[in-house]
Amino acid sequence: MNQDFPFLNDDFEEIRDLLQQFENLKSGQSHSFLDEDSFELIIDYYDEHDELPNAMQAAELAIEQFPYSSTLLLKKANLLIESKKYQEAMELLEKAAILDSTDINLYILQTDVYLAMNQHQKAAALLEEQISVFDGDDKTELLLELADVYDDCEEFDKVFECLKLTLEHAPNNEEALHKICFWTEFTGRNEESIRLHTGIINEHPYNQLAWFNLGTAYQGLKLYEKAIDAYQYAIVIDEKFDYAYRNMGDAFIRLRKYADAIDVLKKHLEIAKPEDVIYEAIGHCYDRQKKYTQARYYYRKASHLSPSNDKLYYKIGAAYIMENNWENAIKSILSAIKINKNNAEYLMALGNCYMELDRHKEALIHLLAAVRLRPASANTWLEFIAGLYRSGFYEEAMTQLEAATRKVGQKPVFLYCKAAISIATGQHKEGLLLLENALQESPKYLKKMLVIDPTLLQYPGVLELVSKYKPVRKRKK
Repeated sequence: MNQDFPFLNDDFEEIRDLLQQFENLKSGQSHSFLDEDSFELIIDYYDEHDELPNAMQAAELAIEQFPYSSTLLLKKANLLIESKKYQEAMELLEKAAILDSTDINLYILQTDVYLAMNQHQKAAALLEEQISVFDGDDKTELLLELADVYDDCEEFDKVFECLKLTLEHAPNNEEALHKICFWTEFTGRNEESIRLHTGIINEHPYNQLAWFNLGTAYQGLKLYEKAIDAYQYAIVIDEKFDYAYRNMGDAFIRLRKYADAIDVLKKHLEIAKPEDVIYEAIGHCYDRQKKYTQARYYYRKASHLSPSNDKLYYKIGAAYIMENNWENAIKSILSAIKINKNNAEYLMALGNCYMELDRHKEALIHLLAAVRLRPASANTWLEFIAGLYRSGFYEEAMTQLEAATRKVGQKPVFLYCKAAISIATGQHKEGLLLLENALQESPKYLKKMLVIDPTLLQYPGVLELVSKYKPVRKRKK
């Protein structure tokens, strides 16, 4: 309760009395004496409450009374840095160094001044020199400070090296463990991370962050089974380690072990705040298992948390397409297009849904819109030409095929389209000749022609020609 009402705390009473004494001292109403510790509390209070002029006045009065206090000099230097008076701050820090060169805050503040003045090399050199002087927690803090300096001057490999040194010195330092996880991925130094964290685990087997970092390094090398093993150790140590469940879920997905991924991602939902990406990942797993109802359920839960994410509505629509539920697919894809009007993939899917419902005009409008958005895509042209073909507009299909060829060049699949159009319009001889040329050039694209019109196999000579060029499967010995 006292946290909600600070004036009920004894600490508040103490600082209030000190502030009153300070005000009396300033106005000359009192000859009361404030000791060094009291001045420090007063300066910190004003600084924390963004009352910089009062903090500076307190620091100046304090130094008048205690001119040989390096701590007070550091406090004033810090206020000068906040006021962007860097040269004055550095001069004060040099005085403080003469009085006491063993205070780590002296070097932290000097580093801040160098960074503010864009003198990164001086900042790094200062810290590098002092790291060899200090030990224990002070050395750890200076190493972390040096890592931040290297980050500021974009020497990213040195950031990794510095964090590595930090962990060799203090293997259980959480800040260093958290940071090196990011920098391992950023610099791609996964092998070194594996060696480092294996060494830490050998000495400190209950360090869950080290296990987690080991897992992320293995995952960076696509060694997903080993990554999962490491995450499982992290979870044994801390069963509420939500990021371990999250990363393990991703590893299981990479291995296409969708049931396992669903289990660990649902566990993540139990212990952490719901996130759209987790719901989406679970939906993806059900999608891969062809459990489309469950997939849509989780995609919808994701969309409730991220209503402006057009991809989620499209995925819901795609799940309906897999069930040939064209009407509901159209509704979902239209929701996606409402958010993102310039996505050719959405327009093609919508056009194909309309085509399945024999709503050819609406289908062609959207397929043409997709071509206009992606005129350099052969596949987009193919969908539009296929739509024209299926709608019976053979002449226009041939015209657009020629336009596509001019735009993206001659593609093997276009030859199949030309053959199909020729055969469908009664030009059997020419069509069969084109089909043979296509089969000789790229037999694998035949299936695309048959998707456009499976009845082509019923035309005279087509099945015989296809059988002639059908690849012979090699028997396994």
